[in-house]
This record gives sequence, structure tokens and C-alpha cells, in this order.
Amino acid sequence: MTSVTEIVFVGGDRLRVHGDAKEIERLILSAARGSIMELAWVTEVQTGQRVGINPDHVLLLRAPTDVDAG
Repeated sequence: MTSVTEIVFVGGDRLRVHGDAKEIERLILSAARGSIMELAWVTEVQTGQRVGINPDHVLLLRAPTDVDAG
């Protein structure tokens, strides 16, 4: 079973991605420290698509509980 992390953005949008919270945090921090407009690339759980996230818009990371996943 793969880990899932939920990313909550400043505007309230939520995105569930593959990877544990520490891994996703590392990706976001790396992008934030990189060049201007560097994105953190993650894989969306629902579609399996790779998406780029602007680290400036991330508000919160959390690992959903089993109750949240339903």
C-alpha cells in the first residue's frame, strides 16, 4: 500500500498525492529553494497524472486517516 498525503492550498483547494508527508515536504521545500517558479512535481492519487505545484501556494500537508479516505 502506498502512502497518501493531502495538500491544502491557500485558496482552500485540496489535492491528494502519492507519497508520505515527509517526502512531499522535501519536494515542496526543494522547489521553494530552487529557481524562480520551480514547481514540485507529484502524482495525483485520483487520476495518476503528474502535476506541478507552486510551493508558494501550499498552506498545509497532512496524511489522511482511514476515515478521511472513504
